[in-house]
Formats: sequence, structure tokens, C-alpha cells
Amino acid sequence: MPIDPYILLLLGTVGLAALVPARGSAADVASGASTAAVALLFFLYGARLSTREALDGLRHWRLHATVLACTFLVFPLLGLAARGLVPVILTHPLYQGLLFLTLVPSTVQSSIAFTSMARGNVPAAICAGSFSSLVGIIATPLLAASLLGSSGGFSADSLLKIVLQLLVPFLAGQLLRRWIGGFVTRHKQVLGLVDRGSILLVVYTAFSAGMVQGIWHQVSPARLGGLFVVEAVILAVMLLLTWYGGKALRFGRADRIAIQFAGSKKSLAAGLPMASVLFGAQAALAVLPLMLFHQTQLIVCAVIAKRRAREAASEVTAPQPVATTKTAVGTGTRSG
Repeated sequence: MPIDPYILLLLGTVGLAALVPARGSAADVASGASTAAVALLFFLYGARLSTREALDGLRHWRLHATVLACTFLVFPLLGLAARGLVPVILTHPLYQGLLFLTLVPSTVQSSIAFTSMARGNVPAAICAGSFSSLVGIIATPLLAASLLGSSGGFSADSLLKIVLQLLVPFLAGQLLRRWIGGFVTRHKQVLGLVDRGSILLVVYTAFSAGMVQGIWHQVSPARLGGLFVVEAVILAVMLLLTWYGGKALRFGRADRIAIQFAGSKKSLAAGLPMASVLFGAQAALAVLPLMLFHQTQLIVCAVIAKRRAREAASEVTAPQPVATTKTAVGTGTRSG
């Protein structure tokens, strides 16, 4: 069962925010640094995404349309259905975080890794994850504004902030990719540390604000347990739907694997910065469901990927039935 080391870092950051939250002028500095980090994060996203690869991937449009429908249509419908669990199982703030989780784009790295492990269509997984991240920059804020409305603190100013802090840096990265794309590719490991460090800063800022405002008194162990069960059910529904739905749509096995892993997961890397922009001081509770779902999907999908790999290996090594041929029995010459 894989425990993502980055989750441990995130939990450590949450613990640091609980013990030493940023207050006063330090909170202002952390907030400004977090805003700059989010802008840098999406600038690097834009610089990494190859426009040519994205256009080439459009040729497999049925698969990408299926993944996008799962990510931005089916997931939100499940999130809306969970509204009936308030207040018996979920508190309203936790439900807001759960609904936001269902609006976040799909992952890229883990979708590729699990698709490769399961011997699926890796190029399709790359394009599907990239398209989902690109669409999510616009779709996630719009869906959040529509479905969460004023209860999430959304307004025209919020959407403008999204455009300035997320979309503009992303487009700038795309425009400058011609000159900096090679540098980004050569130093992707170092820039990956920048990515993760930026997200840790976002988490620290969000949870510091939550500690100062005392929002953690709203969450009990029973509520967290209920949230885990609800997310496990949503993940199970999506895994089954993407696998058997892909079969019903007559996709091949390799494509169905890509659809299952790209269409059933949510991106922590994209969701955390968006939540910090959209929810502001309430971001701590908003990202809690996403952090829990992220670890759950890694554990479950790792098990499924290994199973798919064993199935593929057994199909390759299984003995093929021997074709029946006529023998020479009865064709010999008779003597005497």
C-alpha cells in the first residue's frame, strides 16, 4: 500500500501551521508569498505543456471527451448528490470542500504512472491528464462559482482574481515556452521541487489562517470518518463507471485503462492552489477532503494497476489452444 511521501510532507506542514501559525504581519508576508508561488506554479504548468502534443492528442477525441465528462460532469453530479448527507454525516463546510473536490481536474503524473504499470495506453493518459488540467483552469472556477455560489465567497472579483493569478501566468508560460521550454525540460526535477514547495507554502498559509480563526473546532473524528466513507464510495463508483463505461463505449483494453485512471482521480497539485484563491481564509477546510481523497486514490489505484498488470501478463503467457488437424491415422498402407 503506497503512502505518498509528499502526503507526509503536507501533514507535517499542517502540523507546523497548528504549532506555529502565521499571525499579523507574518501572515501578510506568507499570504503574499503564497500568491506569488501560485502564479509561479501555473506559469510552469504553461511552460511544460507542449502545444504540439496537445494538438496531436486531439485525434483520440472520444477518449478525451470521455475523461472530461467523468471529471467535470459525473464527479460534480456525485458531489451534488452528497448534499443529502448534510448535516447528518457531513458538516456544511466539509460538504463545501467535498463538492469542490469533485470540480478539480484530473491528475497527470499518477494517471501516467498507473496506466503504464497496468500496461495501458500511456500517450492517451498523458494527453487526457494535460487536457483536464488545461480545461480545469477555466472550468473549475466557473463550476465552483455556479455550484457553491455565494456560500463559497464567490463573486466577479473572485473570478477576476482567478484569471489574473492562474490563467494569465499559464498563458504567459505557453507564450514563452518557445524560449524557455528546453530549460524547463532539462531542469524538470529542480522545477518539480519548486512546484511542491509552492504547494507546501499554500497549505501552510491556508491552515495557519484556519488555526487563527479556530475553524478546527468544527471537525470531529466522527466527521472525518464519515468524510472518508463518503469519499471511498465516490471513488468506487467512479472506478466502476470508468471501467465498465469504457467497455460499453467499445474502447479497447489499453484505452479503458487510461480512462479508468485519468477519469477517476483528482489533482492535489491543481486543487490546492485553486482552493487558496477561491476560498481564502476558509481554504483549510476546503482542501481537507481533497488531501484525504488524494491518498485514498493512490492506495486503491495502485492495487488496481497491479491487478491489471497481472491480468495482461496472464493473457500473454496463457497457453494458446492447439488447432486440431487431421492425423495420419487410417492413411497407412495395408499389408497382406
